[in-house]
Amino acid sequence: MGWFVVSGPVPFHDENRRAKAIRHSGIRVGEIIAYRAWRLIEKTWSPIDEERLHSVAMWQHVWDPDKPASGDVRTHGIYSFRNPIRCSHEYGYLIDPMGPLLFGKVKIWGEIIEHQDGYRSEFGKIASLDFGDSALLKKFRRIYRVNQVGTSASHGGCAFYA
Repeated sequence: MGWFVVSGPVPFHDENRRAKAIRHSGIRVGEIIAYRAWRLIEKTWSPIDEERLHSVAMWQHVWDPDKPASGDVRTHGIYSFRNPIRCSHEYGYLIDPMGPLLFGKVKIWGEIIEHQDGYRSEFGKIASLDFGDSALLKKFRRIYRVNQVGTSASHGGCAFYA
């Protein structure tokens, strides 16, 4: 899943060309639960930015608590991992240290392209926030109305800053 690289040459071209060539299989399924990270942008000119989570690589994308994130899977889409990630070390990609990360589950649906390590989907919505700084988890669980019961914030020795 090299498309998460933030610096250096843009790696999207090869994946996009292959995605455009994929014919729809005709299979329809419900939502898939996948895993991803979100970035908190601290101390910006806009107070609302401090109350919203952002995508990690495409940090300008703000995840709205009331609307699903969306993207065209032929070019970008909503990226997520097949297996759980709990910290920036497990994230495994070059991340610009702009602020702390929170990790959790995302429901994905619509058109989905499956990759070796995860997915690129048309739609996604935060399903849970499971790992990260406990104070930030509490704040953003309330904002995004997730994890209202059970608040395990164990981090297993992972650092939550990129």
